[in-house]
Amino acid sequence: MRGVVAHFKFAVMIKVNYKNITEFTRAQQLPEPENPLFAVGRKRLDEDEIENCVSSNKEISYTNQFYVISLKNIVSGELMYGRTKYDCSTGTLLFTAPNQTIVAKDVVISSDSWFIAFHEDFIHGLDIRKRIKNYNFFNYNVNEALHLSPKEEQTIKTIFRNIEAEYQNNQDEFSKEIIVSHLETLLKYANRFYKRQFLHRKAINKDLITRFKATLDAYFEHGQQMEKGIPSVEWMAKQLGISHRYMSDTIKAETGKTAIDQINLYLIEEAKHLLLAQNASISETAYQLGFEYPQYFSRLFKKKTGLSPREYIESASLN
Repeated sequence: MRGVVAHFKFAVMIKVNYKNITEFTRAQQLPEPENPLFAVGRKRLDEDEIENCVSSNKEISYTNQFYVISLKNIVSGELMYGRTKYDCSTGTLLFTAPNQTIVAKDVVISSDSWFIAFHEDFIHGLDIRKRIKNYNFFNYNVNEALHLSPKEEQTIKTIFRNIEAEYQNNQDEFSKEIIVSHLETLLKYANRFYKRQFLHRKAINKDLITRFKATLDAYFEHGQQMEKGIPSVEWMAKQLGISHRYMSDTIKAETGKTAIDQINLYLIEEAKHLLLAQNASISETAYQLGFEYPQYFSRLFKKKTGLSPREYIESASLN
């Protein structure tokens, strides 16, 4: 079935909000879930359905009130990461958290695709609920999907099949524990594969960092910090067209420092220049950098340099 391609026709900006998993499975023309809080399955189209489908340049926007993990083979169309086009010929793993809105643009997928949908109540009181908050990829944008190698794709499909087998089995007191265990395994592999993706996309990562620094330069050159304050990570990500979590993870993978660290380092370098100007004022320097209170500036400066602003000025005058 992998060689069969399904072309989905989307109406102009259709907006859908799935309030529960039952609505979601009905929309996929799949059986109603065995558990209203959890479902796993795959969507396969037959030959007649495929022949009657065509692709278009339309869009569909949908929001889920639950978590969804989906595995698709995108065989035409494009996913965008910022301004960069990604090769989508291999399996694509998408993670969405509750209340996230996804927009699909003329993406044609293989007729064989998998999904797992689970409500937050399904994992309430379990350790996985705490850990899932630490998996940043649930807060990435759809254009920051995980692109799997063929070997990785087979690993993920095996886990999907294991979850499906337990899901279709007669439910007993062990069913949920086993399903959650497989789900945790899937998330751990996804975390590993995302790390690989960051490392293998060096050129894209470096382009992101270049644009990140250029955005900071422009912000301070135009004096926006004195009106709007220090730029936040969220604001920076918005300018770059990506989610702030993906931006931070990419920068951390490439430089070893987080996005907020990079912003703070930029502030310190600017501060060093300003503090050494004739008749420099620490309070005025703090204001020019966008700090609301000089003591916050002094605290950050000492944390990053080991010297207070006054000590830095005095040490520079001795050299």
